[in-house]
Amino acid sequence: MAFILGSGSPRRLQLLAQLGVHPDAVSPPDIDETPLDGELPRAYCARVTREKSRAVAAGADDVVLCADTTVALGRRILGKPRDAGEAAEFLLALSGRRHRVITAVAVRRGDRVWAKDVVSQVKMKRLSDDELSAYLATGDWEGKAGGYAIQGPAGAFIPWISGSFTGIVGLPLSETANLLRAAGLPLYQETAA
Repeated sequence: MAFILGSGSPRRLQLLAQLGVHPDAVSPPDIDETPLDGELPRAYCARVTREKSRAVAAGADDVVLCADTTVALGRRILGKPRDAGEAAEFLLALSGRRHRVITAVAVRRGDRVWAKDVVSQVKMKRLSDDELSAYLATGDWEGKAGGYAIQGPAGAFIPWISGSFTGIVGLPLSETANLLRAAGLPLYQETAA
């Protein structure tokens, strides 16, 4: 049995290491992540994650893990910004407001898929023009849903969360551990030896 991480996210690799799990291969799938017309954020995130898990080539006994993180402001999906202008637009929309961070996880072994999505509430403080400009200059917004990452410099903008911190980072560890166990993948491999 091989364990394949279907994600190029270094954060997910670090979080899996906390479970003592190290992928035998990293194979990010290339799928269309465009939301469907009228698709709600939670349904979108779950659908994309399942599609990712099916798109990763794997043997019948291999375990594949895929995840997707989406920032939702009401019914609006804030994906990864195309450029600094869109990142600024996202951050200004989130400024001074609560929003949801949804991370869906899918684990596939053969034809079987175990999936879970975790929704956390996040409050971003009201951003000043100087804070916004300084943050955009860091480039930390690149490749981040909603234009920020709580574990980076933008963590200073987040006074309150309710839910899973690791889910907000990109992989809810408690739920992920349960899904991997269900698929038969042992955890804490390096400490079990």
